[in-house]
Amino acid sequence: MPLSNLVPIPELYVSYESAQKLKGEAAELLSWDLTPRQICDLELLMNGGFNPLKGFLSEADYNGVVDTMRLADGTLWPMPITLDVSEKFAEQIAPGTDIALRDQEGVILAILSVTDKWSPDKHHEAEKVFGADDLAHPAVNYLHNVAGPVYLGGPITGIQQPVHYDFKARRDTPNELRALFRKMGWQKIVAFQTRNPLHRAHQELTFRAAREAQANLLIHPVVGMTKPGDVDHFTRVRCYEAVLDQYPASTTALSLLNLAMRMAGPREAVWHGLIRKNHGCTHFIVGRDHAGPGKNSQGEDFYGPYDAQELFREYEDEIGLKMVDFKQMVYVQERAQYEPADEIADSDKVTILNISGTELRRRLREGLDIPEWFSFPEVVAELRRTSPPRSKQGFTVFFTGLSGSGKSTVANALMVKLMEMGGRPVTLLDGDVVRKHLSSELGFSKEHRDINIKRIGFVASEITKNGGIAICAPIAPYTATRRAVREMIEAHGAFIEVHVATPIEECEARDRKGLYKLAREGKIKEFTGISDPYEAPEHPELRIDTTGVDVDHCAHEVILKLESMGLIKG
Repeated sequence: MPLSNLVPIPELYVSYESAQKLKGEAAELLSWDLTPRQICDLELLMNGGFNPLKGFLSEADYNGVVDTMRLADGTLWPMPITLDVSEKFAEQIAPGTDIALRDQEGVILAILSVTDKWSPDKHHEAEKVFGADDLAHPAVNYLHNVAGPVYLGGPITGIQQPVHYDFKARRDTPNELRALFRKMGWQKIVAFQTRNPLHRAHQELTFRAAREAQANLLIHPVVGMTKPGDVDHFTRVRCYEAVLDQYPASTTALSLLNLAMRMAGPREAVWHGLIRKNHGCTHFIVGRDHAGPGKNSQGEDFYGPYDAQELFREYEDEIGLKMVDFKQMVYVQERAQYEPADEIADSDKVTILNISGTELRRRLREGLDIPEWFSFPEVVAELRRTSPPRSKQGFTVFFTGLSGSGKSTVANALMVKLMEMGGRPVTLLDGDVVRKHLSSELGFSKEHRDINIKRIGFVASEITKNGGIAICAPIAPYTATRRAVREMIEAHGAFIEVHVATPIEECEARDRKGLYKLAREGKIKEFTGISDPYEAPEHPELRIDTTGVDVDHCAHEVILKLESMGLIKG
């Protein structure tokens, strides 16, 4: 009789014949094109990774999960799994409707039978699930600025799994992993959750965890969505594969998890535990600051370093998975080995070495040495290939400020200075030029201005990704839109926000195009600074005021900033 963690678990897919029939019938249904995050959630719903969920949460289940971490029937579940849609789409839907859920290519993946439709209180959701309604938290920002305002709930009929063209041999459903463990004769399996490359400390930690639990090891990295700014999953998987032969093959497996992380700290740890239980694991390593999103708006950590371990311990029996708590591993130079930081009795007599994630990123950025005691040469080589020193990477300089503040003039001067230096192609995406070539059909409503800025951001991110320099100079009055652009670009290189903080009186006095005059007379609606707000950046990389200062000086200030960030050589 196989152990309970190894018997197959229920999936939400129908048979091949039924799927073919449903595909034909679905042509008549309303379709929703899923976002990347929704595709991750749907895949884990369908393959049993989110068992016992049978679909997207109903309103009653959602309320229970948000308030008490329990579904309406009392089952433990800490994370709202909801299908968020636009108001326009929701207007066409009533409970009782079936809708086709499609990927971004239009391929049907599932049918949702809608039972519930509601507009959630997102402030309440943020407070309860993430511990604070603070936009510095990536998931809270997603909730307010990316996710749709209406939630749909109901059971899912799975037709086919999302297509992945990468690392196919490394992707396993819960039942495929359970079958592998049965085949290998593994009874105890400890899962290691990671969204970062593995270094020597992680290897030592995973070895110790497996030894302590007398278990086999499943390295189970997340390749769905992690935190903006993380190392992309292609690079990370190449790093995992590079060090896999450092592990004994008969007791270690590597499998990729297509999960959209929420970075929700303690709740996320419990959620990760339930997901690993579904994948056939018996033990789970919970780290220091597990799935933490970093600092809040006040510059403090969102969660305490051991909050996740405490919450997990509280629900351990119910999760059905034993926690192996992560000790911080540090390198003891005299003994040439890694040891748990809190178990070094002679810590005052030995040299303790450690490199933080921030320090590692700095060394990569500046092309500095990364010692062999810290990481494997193969991993360092892979990281250097993807993250060359900053002076060889693409970047974006994003000017924002009122009309007439001098953004375009300074941007033009900066472009010429950078072209004079040479080495990288430079592209200026000025407001007027973009309006002519990219956005000629857009007006000046808030919605259209947002679309225009996001287009600029998209083009700038492509330039940055390909090692060029993009200079943007739109008004960009809204914080949320500027943040979205920053996230797009920081996936590929540096983003330097320059707030041209010239006072409105000065901008109005310059008014070359006569726009302020027309706005004062009410002839231009929603004019930034007059009839529509300008949300000034709180923490730009640089703030300049062009009042009574020559353009050359302002452009030179930007150059000095770029030099100090290591983006151009002094």
